[in-house]
Amino acid sequence: MRDWMMRKYHRAINCAPTKAADVVRERDMSYTEEMTNNNHDGLMSQIDARTSLAGTNKMEILLFSLGSNERFGINVFKVKEICQAGKITRTPNMPAGVDGIVSLRGHVMPVLNLASFMGIHTVGKHQTMMVAEYSNHILGFLVQGVDRIIRVDWDKVRATEGMLSDKGALITAITELPDGTLVSILDVEQILANAFGDDVVGNVERVESDYDLCVFFADDSMVARRKIAEVLDKMGVKHIQATNGDDAWVRLKAMADAAQSTETNLHDQIQVILTDAEMPEMDGYVLTQHIKADRRFDGIPVVMHSSLSSDANRAMGRRVGVDHYVPKFDSIVLSSTLRPLLS
Repeated sequence: MRDWMMRKYHRAINCAPTKAADVVRERDMSYTEEMTNNNHDGLMSQIDARTSLAGTNKMEILLFSLGSNERFGINVFKVKEICQAGKITRTPNMPAGVDGIVSLRGHVMPVLNLASFMGIHTVGKHQTMMVAEYSNHILGFLVQGVDRIIRVDWDKVRATEGMLSDKGALITAITELPDGTLVSILDVEQILANAFGDDVVGNVERVESDYDLCVFFADDSMVARRKIAEVLDKMGVKHIQATNGDDAWVRLKAMADAAQSTETNLHDQIQVILTDAEMPEMDGYVLTQHIKADRRFDGIPVVMHSSLSSDANRAMGRRVGVDHYVPKFDSIVLSSTLRPLLS
């Protein structure tokens, strides 16, 4: 079975580029190793399969290596395809860790050498490229090789804030394989911010209101939380933030309990709940399910704010009751979506 997987992997990187989900269809419902053949039933079957993850608090990650003893992972939804890097053209003034640019079917994109960027010393040239799409950015990540796709429970994924430093700042979470191997999950937002700088928050009009407005938001990325807070500050809107879905639900329940005990309206305290989709411990889909199942939150819209902006992700959001979906990170789109909900 392992030989079959490796033959498929070599066909993927040596022949035509392939979707990350087609490299290996190895799934792990609760870290139980299970290999299945890849049935090419078309794009819709892949979308349907991933849409079924909504509300299950599971995610799929692509495992890869950088030539060290460490194991890394990236959310499958953020990977468009895997291919050989081809010819990389060096250009002046490229950020540290960026090897140059490459043309791939009409798209010219920067290529970032992950090992170099993260300060990991390796031997040999990395030629396998993961093409990632994030917040309307497309870029290539050079890696030594990819391994397989596994399915993990979000409650087995732990955030790294306050735990790691240096290259740990580029890791958003850690999970553990059945054999005890730790997998570091990339923080693509932080990598982009470090390499190319933060997106600039433009002019955002204030929201005129006779009373205080407040948005509750949850996001596991420090970069995203900082940008959301900046937009809300410019709108003149107060905000409460949580670092993941579990943290958010604990806080929201406490607010609802307090409002219920004092016989006040929770809607007077928070007008909108804004959540990321993929977060450690509890994802945004399960968080939305909890909110929609609790009548105390009736009338408070849930907006999903995610870099995973494909039709499949939108479908996942609709299944659990998300009211609006906003792709990261566009300050104008975010503020224009929130404005009528706050008004």
